[in-house]
Amino acid sequence: MSAALIGVTTTRQTNSSGLVTLGVMQAYTEALYRAGACPLLIPLGIPKNRLDELIQRLDGILLPGGGDIDPACYGSQPHPSLGSIIPDRDELEIELVRQAVAQGIPFLGICRGLQVTNVAMGGSLYEDLSDQHPGALKHNYTKGYARNYLAHPVEVRAGTLLAQTLGATQVMVNSIHHQGIRELASSLTASAIAPDGVIEAIELNGHPFGLGVQWHPECLPEDPSMRALFRQFVASAEARHAR
Repeated sequence: MSAALIGVTTTRQTNSSGLVTLGVMQAYTEALYRAGACPLLIPLGIPKNRLDELIQRLDGILLPGGGDIDPACYGSQPHPSLGSIIPDRDELEIELVRQAVAQGIPFLGICRGLQVTNVAMGGSLYEDLSDQHPGALKHNYTKGYARNYLAHPVEVRAGTLLAQTLGATQVMVNSIHHQGIRELASSLTASAIAPDGVIEAIELNGHPFGLGVQWHPECLPEDPSMRALFRQFVASAEARHAR
């Protein structure tokens, strides 16, 4: 059987020469290769009819980390800490989540991808945890820290898809974000929580595999539970591929 085809969304950058590029961190595609999948980058700016055609060919969708989501997407105003936004990335990823939900396509959201999933389903975000979430831990371990730095534990709720996948009810995770879920969409379940109450993972009940994590498992390739997360995602995509 050929490998499951996993669509991976991209981001846009402009280099010093003014050339615009689209891409994704290599760690995401490497994690998918290790789990047995074939990643396919989804470009920003893809016409709607081409996107619809592409979705029909995908066995799974990975929504990677990245910059902040436009707060207008969840009915909020810009916070002073808001980073640069890419409106067409927001639009594309929100559409992909909704199509994945409607069509039963396995999907995994990582960091920003978790946040996009919540927004797409009707939830909202803290635009800056340190300012808006009383008692929040430090979550933005960026400057001066390796991306695999284990920042804090998360409690994984027993009986969830995430607990079954990781084979644990507590794991140590890295933490590279300043935003987080404020109001959880009603169709989603919080499946992991940080010690300060911040939601660290979500899942969609009744879906083949609809899961989001706030940490970066692609940066923890030596951790068996993180490898299991990608493997279970790909296994769900393989089941769709075999239909």
